[in-house]
Amino acid sequence: MMRKKRFLALTVLVLLSVMIFAPMANAATNECATKYPIVLVHGAGFRDMNVILSYWGRIPAYLEDRGAKIYYGNTDGWCSIEQGAADLRDAVNRALAETKSAKVNIVAHSKGGLEARYMISTLGMADKVASLTTIATPHHGSKAMDSVLGWPDLLLRGIGLIGDVTRRVWGDRHPDFYGGIKSLGTENMKAFNAQNPDSAGVYYQSYAGELMAPASDLILCWPSLLIKNVDGPNDGMVSVESAKWTNFRGVLRGTGYRGVSHLDEVDFRRSDIAIEPLGGAANIREFYVSVVAELKQKGY
Repeated sequence: MMRKKRFLALTVLVLLSVMIFAPMANAATNECATKYPIVLVHGAGFRDMNVILSYWGRIPAYLEDRGAKIYYGNTDGWCSIEQGAADLRDAVNRALAETKSAKVNIVAHSKGGLEARYMISTLGMADKVASLTTIATPHHGSKAMDSVLGWPDLLLRGIGLIGDVTRRVWGDRHPDFYGGIKSLGTENMKAFNAQNPDSAGVYYQSYAGELMAPASDLILCWPSLLIKNVDGPNDGMVSVESAKWTNFRGVLRGTGYRGVSHLDEVDFRRSDIAIEPLGGAANIREFYVSVVAELKQKGY
């Protein structure tokens, strides 16, 4: 009888604790509840799929736990900027129809930022986008890519054909490996930037990432060395200078020798790599929370 009374007393205490502290917990989870939904746009080489190696790692769930509504760009892994922008436009319109929202916030990584800019400026979607945040997007192209583009065109087209076959097997609907790499040269990006200026009414901001030592990311060590030789500090794929666009907010750098690689920027390895405080963040997931929470504070 005594045990039963103790059990009942403990149960009541637990229920009272839940009633008292649950509202406080719920309030804390709303820091990323932006006015407009978030559309995540991936970079080259991957697609938005619910598999173990999903592009964004644990970031979407982390944001959703804090009140964010997350949607995806659903673009091909390797396609032209124009095609990726057209696919992104369809994804944005679907998100707007589902949420009955007037606009979306776009958070784009790498080449996805170029597709978002083209969609906003050239495809007439500026009135449907509240903000665009780009992370390690090659806004100014790459001198390292210029070197590749100096190879014989027939060789590049052959590589592109192999890439297209591979990407179609992977699920791309409109693979264009050749067109994708051609667009990332410095001269092509100069023309792109002139043709796709920022649209009034859209809030733009940009970030870069930097590997402190190429050997700290074994997958990207060789690209990092090549890019550093011609473009300067980089994240293994995109240089810091190329990633700088309107309202540049800073560089993601790891503490110690490691740094932050192109893969780390999207939590690809699901590892809480410590980063230098940027927006109050201690790791990459917290960085995204700080970005989205700030968008909420700005009324987006």
